[in-house]
Parts: sequence; C-alpha cells; structure tokens
Amino acid sequence: MVPTETSCDNVGVQIVSSGPDITELDEIKYGYMKMIQGAKKYLYIQSPYFILDKTLVDILRVACLSGVDVRIMIPSKPDHPFVYWASYSYAGELLKFGAKLYTYDENAFLHAKTIVIDDTICSIGTANMDIRSFELNFEVNAFMYSPEVAKKQKKIFENDILKSKEITLDIYNSRSNIVRIKQSISRLLSPVL
Repeated sequence: MVPTETSCDNVGVQIVSSGPDITELDEIKYGYMKMIQGAKKYLYIQSPYFILDKTLVDILRVACLSGVDVRIMIPSKPDHPFVYWASYSYAGELLKFGAKLYTYDENAFLHAKTIVIDDTICSIGTANMDIRSFELNFEVNAFMYSPEVAKKQKKIFENDILKSKEITLDIYNSRSNIVRIKQSISRLLSPVL
C-alpha cells in the first residue's frame, strides 16, 4: 500500500457561546458586529429569523452606505408567521440603503445561520440574526478565520441564490396593505419574538 500525502491546513476557529446565564455581554452579537464593521467588499447573511435591534440595523446601514455588497437571505415561507413578517420588514428596510434581499426556495425552509465576509472570515452556528438568539437562547457559533473556508461558504451562498427569488426595492414597495399591516404588527412584537 502506497501512502498518500494529505494536506491539513491550520484554520483559526473561535467557538463562541451565549445564553441567558451570561448577563454582561452578548458575545455572538458582538462577534457579528465586529465582522460587519470589518467588511470592505461583501457581507452575505443567511438567517431564518432576521429580527434586529437598533445597533444591528445601524451597523448594517453603515455597511451598505460604505459600498459593501450586503446580501441577506431569509426563508420564503414562514415556520412562525410573526417572526417571518418581522424578518421581512427588517430585511426590506435595508433595501433602501442598497442591500440585496433574497427569499430562499419556496419549496424548502432556509435553516442556515451563516455570515461570510470578504473571503476572510465566516460564522456558522445555531444563532439566528435576532434578538432572541443574542439574549435569551443558548447558542453556539464557530467563527472561522480562513480564506479557504470563507470562499467555500461564499460559494454555498451563491448556489443558494440560484434557488431564491430576489426581492427588489420596487417589489418590496409594491407589497399589499395586508402585508404591511402584518409587518407592522409583527415588528411591534419584535422584542419578544
């Protein structure tokens, strides 16, 4: 038997957890914020629940206004109606600032919770991009500092776009009054969703 040569590159990984037992810092949220602040070229986010606090709304707006290619992917069908309409509202709000919004395949549910930035860093884990994940739930994420892993994650996101519908600002602005009411009510409930 001839031995085969394998390559095992070192990858910097930081495992971060959060939960209601940690009261001083929202570690995963702060990790996300640091990643977003460092984005120069692109920022791709996948999250089934996309319910932001003011800090995250502002930091994503700044990324958009700084010329970063911000793309957000959420499900196209809800598993929880109030969460879905609130997510759609927050993501849709960022369209005005230049973000791109995709709703994932209507025949499947998007369960990925990922962020990838500039072919340098990505995060994969259990935390949604939502208040509940940052403050109430027990969550764990891996922050990976590897161009190779980040490029693979970017490719996965790009492949998922092929199964998604882009929601442009025109499409978003033409939503019905019923949808607007659902979003408004759901957004009011955001802190407890």
